[in-house]
Amino acid sequence: MKQFFVFVKKEWLHIWRDKRTLFILIWMPVVQILLYGFALTNEVKNSKFAIFDQSKDDATTKISNEISASRYFNLVKNVYSYQEIEATFKKGEIRLAVVFPPGFRNNLLHSNHAQIQLIADASDPNTANMLTNYATAIINDYQQTLNQNEKLPYTINTQVRMLYNPELKGAYNFVPGVMALVLMLVCAMMTSISIVREKELGTMEVILVSPLKPFRIVIAKTIPYLLVSMLNITSILLLSVYALDVPIMGSLILLIAESVLFTITSLSVGILISNTAKTQQTAQFTSVMSLFLPTLLFSGFLFPVENMPLPLQIISNIVPAKWYYIIVKAVMIKGLGFAAVWKETLILIVMTLVLLGISIKKFKIRLQ
Repeated sequence: MKQFFVFVKKEWLHIWRDKRTLFILIWMPVVQILLYGFALTNEVKNSKFAIFDQSKDDATTKISNEISASRYFNLVKNVYSYQEIEATFKKGEIRLAVVFPPGFRNNLLHSNHAQIQLIADASDPNTANMLTNYATAIINDYQQTLNQNEKLPYTINTQVRMLYNPELKGAYNFVPGVMALVLMLVCAMMTSISIVREKELGTMEVILVSPLKPFRIVIAKTIPYLLVSMLNITSILLLSVYALDVPIMGSLILLIAESVLFTITSLSVGILISNTAKTQQTAQFTSVMSLFLPTLLFSGFLFPVENMPLPLQIISNIVPAKWYYIIVKAVMIKGLGFAAVWKETLILIVMTLVLLGISIKKFKIRLQ
């Protein structure tokens, strides 16, 4: 029995000496429960919205204040025309617009009836439904307050208009997210084992004695996977259009070009992992754990980023899939051009250059 406890003590000391194992056993559950607790929520909060108040009376002001005071909404601007509403939606600055018609209070007092229009960005149909329901509930609460001491009840109707996806098809949100997820995982996983595999097979010596410089070796490793990824892009777009009935509203050439750029970014991530990993198994595990969950959580595909605490929102900015997801929704679903996505494109270009630069710098020309 004494020998048994000696072995137990040995294993216990080994765990505390191995910092990686200690992190996985103790800190990883803490990090995951905090991350999932804040990020995984179906509740929509702090959604940006705009107000187009053509009446500007006491009633519209009070309704606007009640919506703004709700934890579900965050007023970002007042607009003064339907053209400005459309432009604001195209820029991705808001998810909802509340429109008050002229003479709102007079209509309510004289005819006991008034109308409010809610315009939502339905490229994410679930969020659009929830936001219009939240706003309608707040308006109904205001209506009930008015009717407490009135014999003839006031009626405020809400007219809902869904932009970009009037049929509220889930595929309009599903397809851009899956494109980002598939391209990121497939590209990164394929390339993450490319260099470390050469080391394990013992063929790295042959590559190192070749006249190619590290830059060309790294680029040569990515080109075949880029060609394979082009097939993936083609198949995804064909299935989206012909099987899922998701039309490409914008430029097909722009969408393909942005997809190629994101593919190169993903390949750069894979090359960086491959350069730092010691075994193929470690490279695959790292690519899955470091890319799958961040892509799901921080891209905005499953959970709106604005729902998360500010630190997580900041972290989401370093996830390439977030920017590609925004680009695909803008080009494919909203039919916008390059002028609407140039910032996201520039971010992906900078990420690609930085990742490739680090990968080339970390590429070891000596095995020992």
